[in-house]
Amino acid sequence: MSEIRTGLGWDVHRLTAGRPLILGGVAIPAARGLDGHSDADILSHAITDALLGAAALGDIGLHFPDTDPRWKDADSRRFLAHARDLVAQAGYRVVNVDATVILERPKLKDFREAIRQALADTLGLAREQVSVKFKTAERVGPVGEERAAEAQAIVTLQRG
Repeated sequence: MSEIRTGLGWDVHRLTAGRPLILGGVAIPAARGLDGHSDADILSHAITDALLGAAALGDIGLHFPDTDPRWKDADSRRFLAHARDLVAQAGYRVVNVDATVILERPKLKDFREAIRQALADTLGLAREQVSVKFKTAERVGPVGEERAAEAQAIVTLQRG
């Protein structure tokens, strides 16, 4: 018998000068990047949480607390790979990933395929199993005011 599970992930970080903008493991040229304990890759963080949630394995903070100096400036692909491995150990395979980045600037459409490929490579998936969309917040709230960026993700897992 096949079991299907779905997980939802979300992350937000402040935008700040002097930090790189990393999304899905890809460095995006930008005047400001995301502030955080690790590389603050909101897209990888949201997908990591979605994977962990779908398999009922906690959340990113449980596995990689921001109080632990080991994760200072860490590449968030490590978090994603860890979640991928835990999901596999629990007997699941990733069917697909669908994610959205909400950011006013810079425009990200030219980076879509590179981000999809980087995520697919990290997760051991075909690029066709990874969807990444980009939205603005229409100048509303912290994201719209260019003070922050956020990402949302949903994943489907299958066992059996």
